[in-house]
Amino acid sequence: MKILVVDDEQDVQVLFEQKFRKEIKSGELHFVFAFSGEDALIYLQNNEHEAVLILSDINMPGMSGLELLTKIKNKHYQPAPIVMMITAYGDAENYNTAKELGADDFLTKPVDFNQLKEKLKLNT
Repeated sequence: MKILVVDDEQDVQVLFEQKFRKEIKSGELHFVFAFSGEDALIYLQNNEHEAVLILSDINMPGMSGLELLTKIKNKHYQPAPIVMMITAYGDAENYNTAKELGADDFLTKPVDFNQLKEKLKLNT
């Protein structure tokens, strides 16, 4: 499964690579990282249908994760990627907005990697 992680904090790449080391090594998961919403759209345009899951931060400079979500959902990718939104703010407003825009799931920071593995149906 190819997962696109979108977050303006570049240290998230090292964190995901550490937490999913076993799954990456076995080839079960392949991560691609974009450090802005704009970079994520470029990746998606150049690699259509490769990412089956997108994990996107909500609060980023430039294009927010909610704007990225809107663009992804309006693009009508078939099959549509699953989009999980990640934010440091677990407030009802962000949650409701993300759900209204078509987010498939919602995670709060710091990410509980055991919970994420459960959502991905991976053995923890």
